Amino acid sequence: MDTNADEQRFTELYTRHRTAVERYIRRRVVPDEVADVLSEVFLAAWRRLDEIPHAKALPWLYGTARRTLANAHRADRRRGSLVELLASQPWQHPHDHAESQSERMALALAFEALSDSDQEILRLSVWEALPSREAAVVLGCSPATFHVRLHRARSRLRQRLVDVRTAEQNDGDPPAQRSTRTSIGRADA
Repeated sequence: MDTNADEQRFTELYTRHRTAVERYIRRRVVPDEVADVLSEVFLAAWRRLDEIPHAKALPWLYGTARRTLANAHRADRRRGSLVELLASQPWQHPHDHAESQSERMALALAFEALSDSDQEILRLSVWEALPSREAAVVLGCSPATFHVRLHRARSRLRQRLVDVRTAEQNDGDPPAQRSTRTSIGRADA
């Protein structure tokens, strides 16, 4: 791989098409986001320089910009959904540390009661914040299959959380992690 030739080709590509790609992006996002999206597009171009057709570089860059914008819009929707979810939750006084800890413990127990595959799906989606297309690649499945698995994992987590809270209200203690996992089994994945 000739680094100097690659740098020269990339510089020419950037110089020739930066303004057009920037205009394409500017018409689709707020001004504060233009530079970030533009840099992501040209980062992708640098990484995939060998795949860019010489005669059709601008359409390739537009396609990359479109996908980058779609990913950004999906991330914005996810953040918006999270804000709505948090806003819909009952407000708690910040000084109520015991209740906050109780909720965290209940969530941790409910999460631990899930199968390993459900835990991994939720980790990829929530903790790693991977778009479904990328999470599907990690799991070796299609994005549609990932969406179904994610929906099912969230449903099971909600049910486990209800089970844990119910047990706490009835017994005063959360159910033991081992007994919860045994009663759930791993066949529901």
